[in-house]
Amino acid sequence: MRRLFTVLAILSTLSLTNCGYNVIQSQDEQIKSGWSEVVNQYQRRADLVPNLVNSVKGFAQQEKDVLLGVTEARAKVGSLTVTPEVLNDPAAFQKFQAAQSELTSALSRLLVVTENYPQLKSDALFRDLQAQLEGTENRIAVARNRYIKAVQDYNVTVRSFPSNMTAMLFGYKEKPNFTVDNEKAISTAPKVDFTPAPKQ
Repeated sequence: MRRLFTVLAILSTLSLTNCGYNVIQSQDEQIKSGWSEVVNQYQRRADLVPNLVNSVKGFAQQEKDVLLGVTEARAKVGSLTVTPEVLNDPAAFQKFQAAQSELTSALSRLLVVTENYPQLKSDALFRDLQAQLEGTENRIAVARNRYIKAVQDYNVTVRSFPSNMTAMLFGYKEKPNFTVDNEKAISTAPKVDFTPAPKQ
């Protein structure tokens, strides 16, 4: 009897290694890791917003609509509860993505408005915040690309035979990925120009 259990244990171990279970586990962990980095970089950007808004407000108070838009978009991002469970809920993932897209657009409008204020553009604090924002946008693009690749690999695994049988057996489903009409624009850091405006 003991010999039978040993043989069954060996056979089940061999079948698990060839069925893709371990690959699915590894890829699922890569997705979680990639997602954590995406969220971390988006949070870094959100943390820059209040200082950026205050800096602009000191020079361009008449741009209240733009400043309010950035503040509201940042508040919407901050109100979302972002947990790894978002990765298994396409609707929640879409909501997260839409909020981040709205903040990206609001920040782009803010940077366009600042072009009209040479004194603001020459302010050291504002320049530092712009540089931090540019660096963060670059980090977001890198983190998103890594996440996209991890999800792509995972989704191929859970859809391919024979690993798709294992995925069905253990309840692993495809994960949502970043899909936006203006994906190229979102993954490109906003242009930051440090050259002072010509004197008149």
